[in-house]
This record gives sequence, structure tokens and C-alpha cells, in this order.
Amino acid sequence: MIDQQTPLRGGAPRLPVRPRTGRFLVLAVVFVCAACGLVYELELVALASYLIGDSVTQASVVLSVMVFAMGIGSLLAKRLRTRAAVGFGLLEAALALVGGSSALILYASFAWLGESRYALVGFSLAIGILIGAEIPLLMTLIQRVDRQDAGGAVADLFAADYVGALVGGLAFPFLLLPMMGQLTGALFTGAVNAAAGLALVLWVFRRDLNPRSRWLLVVVNGLVIALLATASVLVDDFERAARRAVYGDEVRVAVQTDLQEIVLTGPGSGALDLYLDGRLRVSSRDEYRFHEALVHPAMKGAHRRVLILGGGDGLAAREVLRYPDVTSVVVVELDPAVTRLARTDPALSRLNGHALEDPRLSTVAGDAFTWLRTSRDRYDVVISDLPDPEITASTKLYSAEFYGLVAGALEPDGRLVVHAGPPSSRPTTFWTVEASVRAGGLATRPYGVGGRLTGFAAGPDRVTGGAKAPRDWGFVLAARRTVGRLGMDPGAPALRTLGERELLTGRRAVEKVRQHGALPSTLVHPRY
Repeated sequence: MIDQQTPLRGGAPRLPVRPRTGRFLVLAVVFVCAACGLVYELELVALASYLIGDSVTQASVVLSVMVFAMGIGSLLAKRLRTRAAVGFGLLEAALALVGGSSALILYASFAWLGESRYALVGFSLAIGILIGAEIPLLMTLIQRVDRQDAGGAVADLFAADYVGALVGGLAFPFLLLPMMGQLTGALFTGAVNAAAGLALVLWVFRRDLNPRSRWLLVVVNGLVIALLATASVLVDDFERAARRAVYGDEVRVAVQTDLQEIVLTGPGSGALDLYLDGRLRVSSRDEYRFHEALVHPAMKGAHRRVLILGGGDGLAAREVLRYPDVTSVVVVELDPAVTRLARTDPALSRLNGHALEDPRLSTVAGDAFTWLRTSRDRYDVVISDLPDPEITASTKLYSAEFYGLVAGALEPDGRLVVHAGPPSSRPTTFWTVEASVRAGGLATRPYGVGGRLTGFAAGPDRVTGGAKAPRDWGFVLAARRTVGRLGMDPGAPALRTLGERELLTGRRAVEKVRQHGALPSTLVHPRY
């Protein structure tokens, strides 16, 4: 019988566990590391979409940079294969520190520097390199445990890696985010990552380590876990400080729902501002101009039954309920926390005139697109008070298919009004929305209103995200038949009907983009 200390070929001592047990433990750590790696990846995408916007672009940047960096990491790992156990232990410590702290540092760069794009690319590159270096080292370790053929080892390794990625991908939205939030979830993932790597090396490969290497791994991984644990304890204080840096000192409400972060500031010495995922949704400084221009032109005509898509803040409903002959108003809001806040917050409910308490109004928590597909009710007026058309998550709510559903919910003489973005600073977006409404089978009359004081995002240095500051709002009034003359109540903001030349120029620009294949014929994406 061969003694456990008898060296194998190449001078490596035997392992303290049976080959099958060792192989199982290596694959278990592959599973954990893959799950952690995907959580880091999804964390970067989610936080970048929240901080920067345009989730498609941010996901493309993160994924492409990480895949490229993984190739670099695989090449760099060649130098560590001669000391695979020590290299893997240090590698996991580095990955845990970088990946676990990535969300924290990304948020800090946004809050205090006003720019997080460079940090996003840097973390994507660093995490990709470290993840790419894992596979060659794990391949060496699994063959060190059980000298099976290379093809079988690769199959086992990738099977554990892919299953771990599946678990990590599901754990992120359904477990980590609801229970811990983005920042704490990333810190916890980093701690698990470091602990798993250290446990594998110290248990299965401890005889490959000299005393100095063993202590080095214990100290380095212990420090990483301690740093991540300390950060998780202080994360609430950090979030409060970051919110003050972004939103100012008058943050009164900050809630992370299953769908978004809701922040309400003021009024105090300033305005009452409502932010959804860092984007300014309502400001008491100029909201009356927006909501009066949105609602009143569509109310010229029959308006007994009104449907408001979005508008959970109750401000569009406030304008609708000024008409005494309105008999019913239905508000379809995706996030019920918004309508709950609009009812219960004293300042916001005072601003909306307690509209959500009116007995004529009812609210529905749901996606407007899905709700319209199942609803059989008909309305005299439909008001689309939805998020900005350039936010990727709301793209389907500005599509031709969506407006086709709206057309089906209108009475024969019913009218639709859509917030379409500022025509002066983002004309392509505005005219694309107008083209989508026409593609849904409705006649349109685009118009705008000036006097806008606020931009898109939180913070004085992040008002427009680098774009030209908007000074107006644009709307599209639509109906099954030709839309008549625009009208407003006396004293309301003056509307500007877009002239025939401007109308023709805008429509030609959108049609030209579509002819070049950038826009599908049935789904007009407002990003272009």
C-alpha cells in the first residue's frame, strides 16, 4: 500500500482526500466561483443601467469587455500553473475584492465625481481578466486531484461552471437584490467567493503549500473578507452620504422597490422633486406646465371615461379631475409603491390635490402593455404619462404595437396624447415617437410647450447626462380621425403647434433612417 505522503509523478505529494472526494470539492468550488462571477457581471449591468441609463448599451459594454478580458486572463494564467494552488487562492482573493467592491465604487464615482463610465469599463476589464484566469488554474487542479483524460476533465469543469452561472443568474434578481440590495449583495458575494477559494486550497491542496504560502493565503483572504464585512456594516451610512451628494440634503424618502429606486426630496427650502432610478420624474418648479399641456388638449371633446397610463404620482389625474363631468379615471402604474407614496406623502399628495383619493379614480398595478392586451374597456381619452422615451426599459411603450392596442381601447371619437420628449434638443426621438403613433393607425398632431426649468437626472452636474439641456416638452395628440384645433384653458401654458415644414422634415428624417434598416417597420425604437 502506498503511503499518503508518497510523491506522484512530477514530485507533488498525494492529496489528503480520495480522488473522487477531491474532484467533487473542486467542481463544487467551480460551481460557486461561476455563480459569483455571473453575479458580478449582472451587478455591473444593473448598476450601470441605473446610473448611466440605456441598459442595452451598458450590457453590451460590460459583456463585450468582460469576454475580451477573459481571453487575456486565460493567457496570463499560464505563468501560474506551476503553482496552481497558491495562484488560485490569491486569484480568488483578488476577484472577491474587486468584484465585491465594484458596485460600491461605481456608485461612489457617480455620486462624487459625476461620471461612472470609466469605472464601469475598468471593473469589467479587471473582473474579466480574473475570471478568465480561473479556468486554466482549475483545470490544473482537477487533473492534479484525479488524473482523468483531458476531455473528461474539461467536460466536468464546464458543466459545473455553466450550472453555477445559472444559479448565480437566478439568485441575483430573485434572492440577492430583494433581500440585500445591490451594494450589500455584491459585498456578500465577494465574501463567499473568497471563502470558497481559501477553503478549497487549505483543505484539498494544503500539502502543496509551504508554511509561508499557507500563511500568505490566510492573511490575504482574511483581510479581503474583513474588508468586505466592514463595508457591508457601513453600507447604509455610505448610501445616505451618496444620496446627499446626488440629490442634496433634503432627501425625505428613499425606497428600493422590486422595480426601481424611489427618491423624494424637498420641499424644505427648495422644490419637491421625485426621482425614479436617479431620473427626475417630477419637479414642483415646472410640473404644472408639463401636466396642463399633456392633459387639457386631449380633453377637448367627450371625456367621461379617461385612462392614464403611468402617472402614478397623481399629477395628470389632478388635471383630469378638474373637469366635473368626468365619471371615471383609471390609472395603470407599473410600481404600486409610486401610487402609495402619492397617496401617503403629505407634500406629494398636496401637490397632486389628493387626486388619488377621489372616488371617481381607481388604480391598477401592472404593465400598461400587458394590461391593454387583456382589457376590453373603451375610453374617451387615453393619456400616456410614461417614463422618458429614451429609457430602454420603456421602449415597448413607444412602439407601433403599443399604439395599436391604445387605438383599440379608444371610443370612435376618442383621443390619445403622448409625452414624446423635447423636440428642440432631441428631435429624432420626438419624431420617431410621432411616427410610431401614426404606424399604430392614428392621425396625429404634434405640439410642444416651453418654459421647462428642469432636466433629466439627479444632481446639478448631471442634469442632462451630457446632452443639450432641454427647454421644452413635446407631445403628440392623436385620434382615429383627423385631430382638430388644439385648445387650452385660459391662463394655461401657450402651446406651439409644429408647422408643416417642421412636420415634413421630421417625418422624412425618420423615414430615411427606417429605409436604411435601422428601424423595423412595425416596432419604431425611439433611441434612433
